[in-house]
Amino acid sequence: MRSEADERTMREFRTRRKIEFVDTDQGGIVHFSRFFVFMETAEHQFLEALGSSVDQVIAGRRVGWPRVSAACSYKSPARFGDTLEIMVRVVRRGRTSMSYAFEFRAEGREIAQGQMTSVCCELEPGRPIRPIPIPEPIASQVSD
Repeated sequence: MRSEADERTMREFRTRRKIEFVDTDQGGIVHFSRFFVFMETAEHQFLEALGSSVDQVIAGRRVGWPRVSAACSYKSPARFGDTLEIMVRVVRRGRTSMSYAFEFRAEGREIAQGQMTSVCCELEPGRPIRPIPIPEPIASQVSD
């Protein structure tokens, strides 16, 4: 995988993923469910580009990003061996959440479009998951 962040705004992030055999169905086409894995992985890479993680300790609190919604629309099949270009765009940064749009392309061909929203939460063992404001080190790097 190769990744690059848009240095100007950090609203956009691009990565690539080569389609592996495990990603495909019996017909050699990427199984629809794998696009959700690809979106999650791209989100993780985006947060890493910000110097963060999907699971980290900030100011003594364990912080994570549970997803509260995800959707994907399919335009054209991707196959074993294809390299997907994945563009992640922050479409909304709220006080506690970020919503993303994903675009999947292979050799210039539109493959799929996805959407996902994740909420920044405190994840303390034995306590309910609780939304918290996006920590300043992350929020300050993402334009809204």
